[in-house]
Amino acid sequence: MLDVPFWLWATFVVTVLVSLAVDLLAHREAHVIDFKEAAAWSGVWVGLALVFGAVVFLVLGTTAGVEYTTAWLLEKSLSVDNLFVFALIFAYFKVPRAYQHRVLFFGVLGALVFRGVFLAAGVAVVNRFTAVLFAFAAILFYSTYKILKEEEGSFDPGKSIAVRLLRKVIPVRDEYAGMKFFVKEAGKRVATPLLAVVAAIEAADLIFAVDSVPAVLAVSNDAFIVYTSNAFAILGLRALYFLLAGLLDRFHYLSKGLALILSFIAVKLILQASHKTINSSIPEIPSPVSLAVIVAVLTVAVVLSVRRPATPTTGGTQRPGRDENRRPASGPDQEQPREPDSRADETRRPSGDPSQER
Repeated sequence: MLDVPFWLWATFVVTVLVSLAVDLLAHREAHVIDFKEAAAWSGVWVGLALVFGAVVFLVLGTTAGVEYTTAWLLEKSLSVDNLFVFALIFAYFKVPRAYQHRVLFFGVLGALVFRGVFLAAGVAVVNRFTAVLFAFAAILFYSTYKILKEEEGSFDPGKSIAVRLLRKVIPVRDEYAGMKFFVKEAGKRVATPLLAVVAAIEAADLIFAVDSVPAVLAVSNDAFIVYTSNAFAILGLRALYFLLAGLLDRFHYLSKGLALILSFIAVKLILQASHKTINSSIPEIPSPVSLAVIVAVLTVAVVLSVRRPATPTTGGTQRPGRDENRRPASGPDQEQPREPDSRADETRRPSGDPSQER
């Protein structure tokens, strides 16, 4: 375990809190995030992560710096799957584009908390029972299989545990009320669909943590490295979503690249566990090699996607919610979609083609 000075932990916490506060103030008014704004904010979040990584290099040494960078880039690449699910959830609940940033903001807050809990538990278990890395490797191999077999399309936002629990706790109305999560109807407090969307986002993040946590623990078992790298990757998710909205399907080789990265990390876990539990002569994969492999795979996947665009005959990878023959329900109560109305009030869920929302 690294000997992390208290001031570095404090710097990280203050940086995250200030960043969230600035982001919230900058987007306190509901508006559509365009490409230019999303690109600017993406630059801010990436730059912030890299600056913090440079501080880690200077304070904790080269090994810690490489591990932080590798873990951050790994989590960033795995987060692409989250973006597809975000698009599915927004289409399912027909969330007006002007409200999507607010939903993702609160989704990020929940993700920071839950990832912290999961990573702390994972670090504790790995440090005490190294053999659990074999189980983590099996999880990643299974995730690779699901990606290659294109079995990720079963996620249904309306049937997620979080949304079902929410409906049992409080009634959920059919219409949005601006950016409000709660309103009063007939003297009773009821939730708006916006709260159901946040619940669905949180449920999706819990699902993705099953892949993400074992993967990042293959890079480092130090709590500071794994949590700070995850946190900075998660902070940039909102801007990345708006930056790539509408372009996700073009990177049709990216899922294959992610499958290759997960299988590589699984092998790294097996070698790491074998080195510590079976024989110390069994080699481990150094973090610089892991970083190089991740960068190379992502680069090749993006380049191939651009040079060999998907066609109707070859197709791309079918992502969650991309089946155009299956119209998503219009909201939490599964009502049938209304006829399109171009003059519909923005406080009501639009009923047009969900792809237009993206």
